[in-house]
Amino acid sequence: MAQLKAAIFDLDGVIVSTDHYHRLGWARLAGELGIPFTEDQARRTRGVDRMASLKVVLGPDHRFSPAEMNELAARKNAYYTELIRQITPADLLPGAVELLTELEAHAIPRAIGSASKNAAPVLELLGIAHRFDAVVTGHDFERGKPAPDVFLTAARRLRVPPANCLVFEDAEAGIQAAHAGGMKAVGIGRPETVPDAERIVSSLAEIHYADLIALMMNSNGEKP
Repeated sequence: MAQLKAAIFDLDGVIVSTDHYHRLGWARLAGELGIPFTEDQARRTRGVDRMASLKVVLGPDHRFSPAEMNELAARKNAYYTELIRQITPADLLPGAVELLTELEAHAIPRAIGSASKNAAPVLELLGIAHRFDAVVTGHDFERGKPAPDVFLTAARRLRVPPANCLVFEDAEAGIQAAHAGGMKAVGIGRPETVPDAERIVSSLAEIHYADLIALMMNSNGEKP
């Protein structure tokens, strides 16, 4: 039976939705390269780091050198950073502020664990950077999701054992990363997109502090 001592949030799709900005950036790059960018490719870029996403966009038979791939990834990131300047606090997803407020009231440390290297400026644009005790971005670890590095780094920075951390994720790779790190996870989305999460909700508005306590205390693996 584990106690809740920290909450770790993925950013995109959990706190804010920037999927469409990523999609526009990758679609623009693919168009410039004269290659297709399909819905399936867009789905497979969710929740993984920039270079892994680029490999999805280029496909397995590409002939770009590592240096060229770095340039392409940087080009896409420039498109994305230009697009996200439009973000404001009005773009916060339902329930995000309310759940952060509940966690603060119960003195539960909070962290962002995101594959994005742009997470910090996005949090500033949303006006909630001060509400997190640690912010882990793609700059802070080597192995992307489904490896657990991002969440284990967040747990270390919060000084909380992984078993006492609860992860909030909207991608299957993120749920896998949480479990690989010995953490339970709340999946944001539909059952088919986050099937292995201990609890699945459509948004943070559907879950509250008392639910999190019950989830952590449920040691038999059943989904509340």
